[in-house]
Amino acid sequence: MGRGAARSRCPPRLERWLLLLGLCGWTAALRGNDNSEALPESIPSAPGTLPHFMEEPDDAYIIKSNPIVLRCKAMPAMQIFFKCNGEWVHQNEHVSEESMDETTGLKVREVFINVTRQQVEDFHGPEDYWCQCVAWSHLGTSKSRKASVRIAYLRKNFEQDPQGKEVPIEGMIVLHCRPPEGVPAAEVEWLKNEEPIDSNLDENIDTRADHNLIIRQARLSDSGNYTCMAANIVAKRRSMSATVVVYVNGGWSSWTEWSNCNARCGRGWQKRSRTCTNPAPLNGGAFCEGMSVQKITCTSLCPVDGSWEVWSEWSVCSPECEHLRVRECIAPPPRNGGKYCEGVSQESENCTEGLCIQDIETASDIALYSGLGAAVIAVAVLVVGVTLYRRSQSEYGVDVIDSSALTGGFQTFNFKTVRQGNSLLLNSSMQPDLTVSRTYSGPICLQDPIDKELMTESSLFNPLSDIKVKVQSSFMVSLGVTERAEYHGKAHSGTFPHGNNRAFGTIQARNKATYIQNLSSISTTSELKTTAIFGHLGGRLVVPNTGVSLLIPHGAIPEESSWEIYLAITQKESSLEPEGTDVLLGPEVTCGPSEVAVSTPFALTIPHCAQVNSEHWNIHLKKRTQQGKWEEVMSVEEETTSCYCLLDPYACHILLNSFGTYALIGEPISDCAVRQLKVAVFGCLSCNSLDYNLRVYCMDNTPCAFQEVVSDEKLQGGQLLEEPKLLHFKGNTFSLQISVLDIPPFLWRIKPFTACQEVPFSRVWCSSPKPLHCAFSLERYSPATTQLACKVCVRQVKGHEQVLQIQTSILENERETITFFAHDDSNFPAQMGPKAFKIPYSIRQRICATFDTPNAKGKDWQMLAQKNSINRNLSYFATQSSPSAVILDLWEARHQHDGDLDSLACALEEIGRTHSKISDITETEVEEPDFNYSRQNGL
Repeated sequence: MGRGAARSRCPPRLERWLLLLGLCGWTAALRGNDNSEALPESIPSAPGTLPHFMEEPDDAYIIKSNPIVLRCKAMPAMQIFFKCNGEWVHQNEHVSEESMDETTGLKVREVFINVTRQQVEDFHGPEDYWCQCVAWSHLGTSKSRKASVRIAYLRKNFEQDPQGKEVPIEGMIVLHCRPPEGVPAAEVEWLKNEEPIDSNLDENIDTRADHNLIIRQARLSDSGNYTCMAANIVAKRRSMSATVVVYVNGGWSSWTEWSNCNARCGRGWQKRSRTCTNPAPLNGGAFCEGMSVQKITCTSLCPVDGSWEVWSEWSVCSPECEHLRVRECIAPPPRNGGKYCEGVSQESENCTEGLCIQDIETASDIALYSGLGAAVIAVAVLVVGVTLYRRSQSEYGVDVIDSSALTGGFQTFNFKTVRQGNSLLLNSSMQPDLTVSRTYSGPICLQDPIDKELMTESSLFNPLSDIKVKVQSSFMVSLGVTERAEYHGKAHSGTFPHGNNRAFGTIQARNKATYIQNLSSISTTSELKTTAIFGHLGGRLVVPNTGVSLLIPHGAIPEESSWEIYLAITQKESSLEPEGTDVLLGPEVTCGPSEVAVSTPFALTIPHCAQVNSEHWNIHLKKRTQQGKWEEVMSVEEETTSCYCLLDPYACHILLNSFGTYALIGEPISDCAVRQLKVAVFGCLSCNSLDYNLRVYCMDNTPCAFQEVVSDEKLQGGQLLEEPKLLHFKGNTFSLQISVLDIPPFLWRIKPFTACQEVPFSRVWCSSPKPLHCAFSLERYSPATTQLACKVCVRQVKGHEQVLQIQTSILENERETITFFAHDDSNFPAQMGPKAFKIPYSIRQRICATFDTPNAKGKDWQMLAQKNSINRNLSYFATQSSPSAVILDLWEARHQHDGDLDSLACALEEIGRTHSKISDITETEVEEPDFNYSRQNGL
């Protein structure tokens, strides 16, 4: 009826017109008549019921630019229209559907409208954009709930990201997360290692408290990377990952049973031990505090040897003309394992002084026995006489001298090189090693005391050429090793070590060879820094006796320019703090000034203490920035073109383009990583004349670390007591034990509980480069005791062990000086120009010209690198203007102490570049003063 009234004119009858007046006006308003009045809130009463909403509009969100649909459904309903923000929605924007309810027969009407993003954005009211339905029936109107319409969004940045934590096991973990602002509000989900966390499956985890993640009791399995995920109907957002580390502090195990008393007699000690394994420290947890070994004094019963009591009285003379006496081993009897009395417990003798009738023999028997005795005596005298005669005759044939040994003339001289391990340690008392020797034969006149030189033409391509020996005295030649011989020969490539420190630390007492340097020669005030002015010709800088050097190649500095270059070792505490179990493997070295620009890479040599093995170590090169921070330059095994690292057993040679402060850091990647420690023992008298102090040092196996200890000991009056030894200290968390053994019991004594000292692993492994030392105090019983003999044992628990035999006099005037071997480069800390290089410049140019040229057979600079054991990161050399020149610079850095030209010559010969012979090295070039000095000193 209402729909028909809306389409036709109002009927003429007054009652019908009055009844439908409101509807006519309402219809006109919905059709867009601007002059019409607002829709009435109700219609006149009529039989029926009020509309009942079967479906009301729901709150909705507009996603991006997609409009949303609001729907409304009521019964019975003659009309349904939407009102949004207090205004009626135009009739044309409604879509209506009409049906009949089968149960009640009432009319059911459903209406839809669309709301666009533009409509919501254009609304600027005090509340959100809203819409509601108004439904009419004969009885009246009904209004639905208001449905809000909002634009959905989710911002990118979290208001609070979770932060990483380190918590002890069974501690509480709380990770806070405040998701980004959004409509509707974002829901939060937590991920662990990219896997969702379901708090319903784990009662220990709660994710319901204001988006936070709470782990009530941390477990080892809770370690990981946690991420907060926020999502709504628009988008998803990820927070920054937070790393959670659950660590375990170490705990002591139970004490073991007390050991047996170590002294078999009298006062001693017994010990018990425990380990930090209950639990063992994990994930950076603290090591156990306290001692792992506990000792107490003990007393053992001393064994008592038995002793005889006095003899008894003689017994009555027996019919056999004898009487007896006895004694017992009861004064005292043997106790506690003591020895039983020695000797007999019963004695008998004739009691008639030979007058016993039973002992008288016939005269014939006496004559017989007398004759036999005389014969025996005569034979004995004859034997003694013959023996004395033969001995006197032999004295004339023992020292027969072969006169040919002193005759003149030429004799064959056999020169045998020594084994690699002792290549530079000259000691005439050592037996020659014939297993790795080569014999050189040549005529030498042993009669003429004047210097003789015998020279044979040789070539770098002939490593087995004759050796040249200058003899000062014919009586000083002994199997190729003399004290005053000047050695100018060439050794095989295997004769000398390639590492610049491989022979460092070799010690031989009473060796007076010219290459042995005494401890007193090291200056205690020497500064670990050297400077020199370098130009276009380049040169070499060396910090004396430290293994640190700098090689500036020829042409690295522009012509007509010169710079004062310095090289220094940081003597104070290093500013580099390794992380975790990382180790500073060598000294912190500074070269500069930093503003110097070089056209070709220079070579920096830094000693290290790692036992090189890529399966156990990951070694990094770090550089300090101008702000004082350390940044990683490269890993030694890394392929890069910015710099190059060549790792020898005892030193690292680095090719760089910029000066600065550098250091080597070792990251152990297994428990088998070995840090090489040098163990040295020093001793000196204390203020109390009866006390003697032993100081045991464990330092990095680098020359500079040993020099620092020697300098400190010289200030304290300490004396090196024994040859230092090398200890392989593994990164397996086991501690270090230092003990003094076999102290003469009646001459010396050591303070109780100090004979053995234990150093925790972390203190040894993670300590600074400063040497670790333990002190022991020994006391003499008498001032007359001047000799000390004992053992010092240094061992890692379940690891390597070294024992140093100490035998010395505590008096300075009687003390034997222990000497040690080192490359004595203090006389030439700086060398400029051609004298600094082992390869003459003309030969170097010829090699570069030959090998820089590409060759179809592959005989180019790459082959030169491989023959010189440079097999890694060849792309670095490919970027250089002259790859061969850089390879030769690296060779110069590696062979600065041995100058092993034979190895280079052999490499060239193997490559087959015979047309590039460098045999035109003249004697003048070979015998330059510095070059001769290098050869004479085993360089």
